[in-house]
Amino acid sequence: MSLRRYKLLTILLPAVVIGGFELIRHEFLLHYLSMEVGNFYIIILTLLLSYWFSTWMFGKIQSMNKKIAEEQSRTAVYEERERLARELHDNIAQMLFFLNVQLKQGKTEEARSVVSEIDHHLRQAIFNLRSLPENGVSFPERLDRWLREWSAISGVEVERRGEWTDGVFDSSEEVQLFAVVQEAFTNIRKHSEADRAILDWTCGTDGKWSLAVKDNGTGIRPPASDASKYGISMMRKRAAELGAALHIGPAEDGGTELRIEGKKEMSV
Repeated sequence: MSLRRYKLLTILLPAVVIGGFELIRHEFLLHYLSMEVGNFYIIILTLLLSYWFSTWMFGKIQSMNKKIAEEQSRTAVYEERERLARELHDNIAQMLFFLNVQLKQGKTEEARSVVSEIDHHLRQAIFNLRSLPENGVSFPERLDRWLREWSAISGVEVERRGEWTDGVFDSSEEVQLFAVVQEAFTNIRKHSEADRAILDWTCGTDGKWSLAVKDNGTGIRPPASDASKYGISMMRKRAAELGAALHIGPAEDGGTELRIEGKKEMSV
């Protein structure tokens, strides 16, 4: 049913049912129903009609909202796949061009390094695609699997702390959060020279949440002009879409800490 029909039904149904009952009562039932009894019946009829109609209408609204949320989740997944495809294409194209230059110059060691980097990018792309929402697989399960695979390929030990809180994010928001985690760990592998990393999740009963990624490496302190090199602008944008703020700086015990902090209305 279209929204226009829902609107017409909302306007006409109470008027037709209640007005029709009043018309019938005054035309045909005055000899059988006193005014007091008729008023009592009209109150009961109004209550029953309001209860039935509001239950039906809110059920329809809930169903429509669910369909919209599912469509938004699918759109977010498709957009993330397209982003990963573009990123993979651009990175591989650049590295293949550089590999060709190195081979022409006879620089075999540099060429081997480029081939290794291409291999890393391909493996990373596969892992990133696996991290997208799947039926029957929860967010923590996807996150743990991706971190294990990332740790195996990077050689960096990873520890995940904190219990994931259900109901904080929908599927499309999980895609955004996962993309930030992936970018943060990609930076660790590329720039930090770390051998240990921690992902720490906290969420309070008031809805305040934070996700921190820490490493024990040399740290990244890019000037503003180099922010795009580390994907910082992308991470800030995705954090903003979650209604959160992103902070990057030195960790207390050395290395770098990336922290996203936000607040969500908790479902009752």
